[in-house]
Amino acid sequence: MILFIYRILINFVLIFSPFIILIRILKKKEDIKRFKEKLCFFSKSKVKKKLIWFHGASVGEISSIIPIVLKLEKNKNIDQILITSSTLSSSNILNQFKFKKTIHQFFPIDTNQMSKKFLDYWKPSLAIFIDSEIWPNMILNLKTQKIPIILLNARITQKSFYRWKTLGKFSKKIFQCIDKSLVSNKETSKHLKFFGVKNVRYFGNIKFIQNKNKNLSLPRNLTNLIFKKTVWCASSTHEGEEYISMIVHKILKKKYKNLLSIIIPRHIHRSKQIIEMMKENNLKIHCHSWNSQIPNKIDVYIVDTYGETEKFFNLIKIVFVGGSLISHGGQNPLEPARHGCNVLYGPNINNFKNIYNYLDRIKVSKKVQGSKSLQKNIELLIRNKKKTKSVIKKVKKLGDNILILTIKEIERSFIK
Repeated sequence: MILFIYRILINFVLIFSPFIILIRILKKKEDIKRFKEKLCFFSKSKVKKKLIWFHGASVGEISSIIPIVLKLEKNKNIDQILITSSTLSSSNILNQFKFKKTIHQFFPIDTNQMSKKFLDYWKPSLAIFIDSEIWPNMILNLKTQKIPIILLNARITQKSFYRWKTLGKFSKKIFQCIDKSLVSNKETSKHLKFFGVKNVRYFGNIKFIQNKNKNLSLPRNLTNLIFKKTVWCASSTHEGEEYISMIVHKILKKKYKNLLSIIIPRHIHRSKQIIEMMKENNLKIHCHSWNSQIPNKIDVYIVDTYGETEKFFNLIKIVFVGGSLISHGGQNPLEPARHGCNVLYGPNINNFKNIYNYLDRIKVSKKVQGSKSLQKNIELLIRNKKKTKSVIKKVKKLGDNILILTIKEIERSFIK
């Protein structure tokens, strides 16, 4: 019954999809040339051999699998790797890499017909869904075609668990299609076992894995500016957190005249709104996308491009990670931690609680309660001139181990 209702609803989405996609194109959230991929008009061709397929929702999920994909590209038993995602920003991330076997397409609307058409065209030998990407029609059709399914870095929060639980037998039917689940935390392991998933393994969160092939260089004039200034960064900020960052900047500026605050909003389409707020408060700003001469007298540098946060973490030692001072659940702190940054975060971190607990234990992260607490902790860290090199080694060692174990599990499922 629930599957029947879901299929009716998703078919309504398909009917209205031209209007939805048009609105997204106008908002610059959709690729005007490639949106047809979501309707199964593919822009790439399949190599008629063994193909492994990864699917992740957006930037975070796609970024997390890059080191895994780069390793699998060297496997001679794999002829082609397909990565699908739903957002334009995630496809832009992949454009930064020179893959030999890997291609990207947008994930189709999850109607029964679309998912069948997708599978008939690509014929994957293995399907890997990242994080909490559960699409009923696609998963059921994969099972029908006897294509193995892995849930990679699986994350089922308490809230999601209760939602799935209310759907009763439908949830068990979907989750029991999964052949193997590599979970990101032990809480998820319990949730999946409740739904009858049998092959559940825990190695750790794949977001601990570092991408060694990434270019981390910034323009020389920007690098020189950062080295000359007293710098802190507010990363992955959401609405309301830029205002808090601005207040903190104004207070700190009284004491540190050469202060530079770097703001990296979670959603760059909000940059205009942030710029206007800064200007209204008489702060001098510069945007990363402007590609023009950066004035020496600058208060706030806004990173309004995707996929470059690690370049800044490579040079900065103090990072506040957003989504945590508002009711959002936090954002992933592992990118700054991998570069030895001192991480500050707010009380709302349910999405990444286990990661923060680990970072707290190795003394690389600290909770703040609001603007005053954030300002005081930034001051303390400004006085401590060193990056935590020992943390870089600890996180790298953990990430390397997770990568090795994850690759082995994927290869076991793929090579028969």
